[in-house]
Amino acid sequence: MSSRKPARVPFESWVERKIREGIERGEFAGLPGEGRPIPDIDEPRDELWWLRKKLEREQLAVLPPTLQIRKDRDDALRRIGAATSEAQVRSILADINRRIAKVNSTATAGPPSSVATLDVEDVVARWRAARA
Repeated sequence: MSSRKPARVPFESWVERKIREGIERGEFAGLPGEGRPIPDIDEPRDELWWLRKKLEREQLAVLPPTLQIRKDRDDALRRIGAATSEAQVRSILADINRRIAKVNSTATAGPPSSVATLDVEDVVARWRAARA
């Protein structure tokens, strides 16, 4: 579409002609989603739809720090359950406890944090018992 719209041609008909010519040349063939309905076409309009789709595709989450640390704590406990050595368990605990302490002392956005640091020796003892 490098040519300019002629002055006396209505914009709509010029655009439609350019699209038709592109279709005839096959420039729209093989595009992703060809022949399928447009996803979410019947959903209410959302100005940030593209951002939400991008975050979903990239598996990103943007939560306030006080909520994110709850999710991170749960993830850490899952990783501890799959850990193969006590050193690995202690490393995971040291990391999550450091992050919990930081959020508890600095977070000002979102709901208040009610996440307490994990008792290292208690978690290690439970990990050992589960492995026995």
